[in-house]
Amino acid sequence: MRLAGLFTRPQLGEQEAPPQEQGPAREDFAAQPEPEPAPQAQVIAFANQKGGVAKTTSTLNLAVALSELGNRVLIVDMDPQGNLTMSQGFNPDHITRSMFDVLVHRLPIEQVIHEAEVDLAVSSIDLAGAELALSSMIGRERALEKALTPIKERYDWILVDTPPSLGLLTINALVAADEVIVPVQCEYLSLRGLVQLENTLSMIRENLNPNVEIQGILPTMFDGRTLHAREAVEILQENFGELVFKTRIKKTVRYAEAPVKGLSVLKYDPSGNAAAAYRELAKEVLDGAKARKYA
Repeated sequence: MRLAGLFTRPQLGEQEAPPQEQGPAREDFAAQPEPEPAPQAQVIAFANQKGGVAKTTSTLNLAVALSELGNRVLIVDMDPQGNLTMSQGFNPDHITRSMFDVLVHRLPIEQVIHEAEVDLAVSSIDLAGAELALSSMIGRERALEKALTPIKERYDWILVDTPPSLGLLTINALVAADEVIVPVQCEYLSLRGLVQLENTLSMIRENLNPNVEIQGILPTMFDGRTLHAREAVEILQENFGELVFKTRIKKTVRYAEAPVKGLSVLKYDPSGNAAAAYRELAKEVLDGAKARKYA
């Protein structure tokens, strides 16, 4: 008894469909290419164990300059002093949830992000106890990296301000970072601290983050009228060559005045030389990123 076609016989009024061609139709079911993953934010840590070298100033103003160029930017305050947080008009003493809760209690970082000139993950004095609290935790060096992972698709750039030390908070920033910008005051004693930072980065690459690299060394507090400042930049260029940014962040009272108003210098004095310097730095950073992309 032949059963072939028994369940496909056309009903009354229907026309029998023409036989389908075999072979080429199968191509319609070929696996489609996988969609490209969403772009991830580039993470830059600002690091130097010496204080007073304009880490916070550079973090904020570069972030705002990148934002002016149409980028989505997040800044992260990893310094217990909370200077970056204060620079955007927030009082760290009145903050109930901060990066301390993110690092120690695994609070989602979205809950400590505040809207300002750019998005800001705030700090508080509680962060001073983070190193002790983290010291007994497994994976303590990767706490920031894990916190940033869920939100990296939302931003083009994430800039991290670090404390003036090479402790666990700074190490977290270096482990989470793709690149490091090193602000260096144009004085001889400031240059010596670069050796210690280089040694720390070598250990980070060897053990925790093999891909982190120095994006650039940023001369700050530059006074071209003094021979000492010019010689300091020459020493940097002799030792680090093209790693030294062409931009020079010059001394000006504008950098001290702007945080009092809770503003970046780009918003406080948008047409001044101080703002222009960070706009030039933003172009250098973006040009460097394009060069690496197409290398």
